[in-house]
Amino acid sequence: MKIDRDKLLDIYTRTMRIAKTDEKFRSLLMSGKFASMYYTVRGQELVSAAAMAALEPTDYLVTTYRGQHDQIAKGVPLKPLFAEIIGKATGTCKGKGGAMHITHPDSGVMVTTGVVGSGLPIANGLAMAAQNRKDGRIAVTCFGDGASNIGAFHEALNMAELYKLPVIFICQNNRYGEHTAFADHTCVDSIVTRAAAYGMKGVKVDGNDAEAMYTVVKEAADRARAGEGPTLIEAMCYRMMGHFFGADFSYMPKEHLEEMAREDPLPRLRKLMLDYQYSEAELDAILADIDAEVEAAAQFAFDSPFPDASELRIDVYEEEIAA
Repeated sequence: MKIDRDKLLDIYTRTMRIAKTDEKFRSLLMSGKFASMYYTVRGQELVSAAAMAALEPTDYLVTTYRGQHDQIAKGVPLKPLFAEIIGKATGTCKGKGGAMHITHPDSGVMVTTGVVGSGLPIANGLAMAAQNRKDGRIAVTCFGDGASNIGAFHEALNMAELYKLPVIFICQNNRYGEHTAFADHTCVDSIVTRAAAYGMKGVKVDGNDAEAMYTVVKEAADRARAGEGPTLIEAMCYRMMGHFFGADFSYMPKEHLEEMAREDPLPRLRKLMLDYQYSEAELDAILADIDAEVEAAAQFAFDSPFPDASELRIDVYEEEIAA
């Protein structure tokens, strides 16, 4: 389905902001400017950009420790994002959470969890709160194909459909659970078939197709707001680098590597933009602005102080009781 030309521009801008940020972090790590556990999102930029463009700014998002693309697409400002990942006091969690625990309620990013599958029941809680308040918000949770084999996945889907919660479950199926191929950890052919077991609407979509991805999430969001309940979306994609930065692809068959290269969302989206009559000059100008934004965010992070030692016991206990 064709989408509004301005909405496609929004998706392109979000996509390239994710791509340029990821590129910058990889460059900083390789040059030794800082050291951190880092999960590159190369290859999954468009999935998040199109999905978050279909939401309202006030909607809730729960994502995973590999969710930097979700966070940026939902609107987490780059300066505190860079600062958090680099471990600075000006970060979203004062430099104490790092890449695995980005939280920014102002943009709707309520939780980034390091526990596989745990985001789904949390999203249910946020959706139930919105349902009780009747405030029109919905909750979205993003997770990988590996998380669909966790008990929380099944419990959350059952509960969401039972109470018709305004929640969207987006499985970003990149075909690998860490280093294990999809067929080696899951017997069903597709995650979305599991929706039927709970009476839930399920949709499988090409996550690298901007028009299709946006349309599917927008329809799911409209259903949720209308009180028609949750949707399970399986967005097919590839992560084009290892599970964590520095990991190799020795476990991936040659034919998968070739398919992954063909499915690269960035050149595919660029071609779509040209089909929508955006010029090369217009697209390059957007990239130049994003490059400047990314550079400013990185500099802000490096110029920021590290957390003070006194922060060690703050945000840990509501009230500290002396031993």
